[in-house]
Amino acid sequence: MTRLSAAGLLAAGRSLADLVCDAVEGGSSIGFLAPLDPAEAAAWWEGLAPEVAGGRTAVWAARDGDRILGTVQLRFGGMPNGRHRAEVAKLIVHRDARGRGLGRRLLETAEREAAASGISLLVLDTQTGSPAERLYRSAGWTEAGTIPDYAADTEGVLRPTTLFHKKPL
Repeated sequence: MTRLSAAGLLAAGRSLADLVCDAVEGGSSIGFLAPLDPAEAAAWWEGLAPEVAGGRTAVWAARDGDRILGTVQLRFGGMPNGRHRAEVAKLIVHRDARGRGLGRRLLETAEREAAASGISLLVLDTQTGSPAERLYRSAGWTEAGTIPDYAADTEGVLRPTTLFHKKPL
């Protein structure tokens, strides 16, 4: 896993956009609707660069040469009463690379780095019933609850979301 700087994020923008487009095409609910224009995906990643440069978001990428096969983010709490926590976000694995433990390794990277950064609580949300939900449960995350009709899936249908929390590794 490589932690991306803001410059590294910008340099990897096309590969990251391809990864997001693959996820959306495969039905992963990661905030975008299908069909996703690669330029829109690239612009989203570019817009994240100031957050990375400012230390408010950390992004890791798993590569196979120049191709990014997976990514995960930690979004750090900004308010004084929330600086002990971070959100795990955009854990994405390319469909070609699934089933080989990459998602778990990305999640473990985020958990380890959170602990090393002094984070004592991690939170995340995921579409209820998704493969990601099974990953989080098997990795020891605790369900906090489910919110009905929280987010639209890639086809625009409102789906429930399950919230999870965990103490970092």
